[in-house]
Amino acid sequence: MDFETLQDYCMAKPGAAADFPFDDVTLVFKVGGKMFALASTESNPLRVNLKCEPTLAMALRDQYYAIQPGYHMNKLHWNTIVMDESVPDDLLREMIDESYRLVFASLKKADRERIGNEAVSGCE
Repeated sequence: MDFETLQDYCMAKPGAAADFPFDDVTLVFKVGGKMFALASTESNPLRVNLKCEPTLAMALRDQYYAIQPGYHMNKLHWNTIVMDESVPDDLLREMIDESYRLVFASLKKADRERIGNEAVSGCE
């Protein structure tokens, strides 16, 4: 998966937004103002940080060398994925979906409902 595909996939999530809150090279994808993915526009190979349920995070790290504890993140809840083609794109999409789901679920009920309603109205 290349940077553009990653960006398009993340931004297709309901309520997704992106900005550069830390510096000029770290693109942060958010839902409801909370991060669900971070990617450097300059790293080669591309690296992305994704939130993950702790038990699954450990299992994925054991299975794939390219999945590592989250760089500059809470290592219990975040993984850094080195996108060197050793992790299948389908798994990357599942990991993005899971990260988004975990963050979305942590939002206040009113924010979840607002984003859900915006997603539904955007499909009409």
